[in-house]
Amino acid sequence: MVVRHAHAVSRRDWEDDDRWRMLSPKGEKQARLLVDPLLARHPTRILSSPYRRCIDTVSPLAQAAGLRVEEDDRLAEGAGRGAVELVRVLAAAGTDAALCSHGDVIPDILATLAHEDRVDLGPAPQVEKASVWVLHGDRGRIVSAEYWRPPKV
Repeated sequence: MVVRHAHAVSRRDWEDDDRWRMLSPKGEKQARLLVDPLLARHPTRILSSPYRRCIDTVSPLAQAAGLRVEEDDRLAEGAGRGAVELVRVLAAAGTDAALCSHGDVIPDILATLAHEDRVDLGPAPQVEKASVWVLHGDRGRIVSAEYWRPPKV
C-alpha cells in the first residue's frame, strides 16, 4: 500500500525546515480515517519518508497495528528510483507493507510499474493527498494496482 501523506500545512505558511512541516487539522482527520481500511489489509511493516507529514500520516495506523514506523530515505522527496527499488524488494519478500511518501515520488513509482511491469493504472492515475495505491504482487513483480481516493473529511 503506497500512501500519499495527508493534507499538510501550506508551504507558504511554513517558515521552518520543510522536513518538519506538519499535518493540517484536515490532514490529521484524514490520517485517522485511513487506519481502518489500511489495517484491514494486515500490514506487517509500516515505512515512511522521514518527513514529519508522512510519519504523522501513518502513525495512527502503526499504533493501531502495534507496529513502529520505519523511516526510510528512499521514500523522501526527490528519492526517485530508490522508492521503486524499495517497492520491488518488499514485493519480492512478500511483505504486506504500508509505505508513506510524497507527490513527486509516488508518480515515479507508478510510471515505472506501468512501463516495466505493464501495470494498468487507468487513463489518468491520480495521487491525491491521503490517497492510497494498493499494489498486488506475484513473485516480486507488481501485476495490478487499485486506487483508493482520500477519505472524505
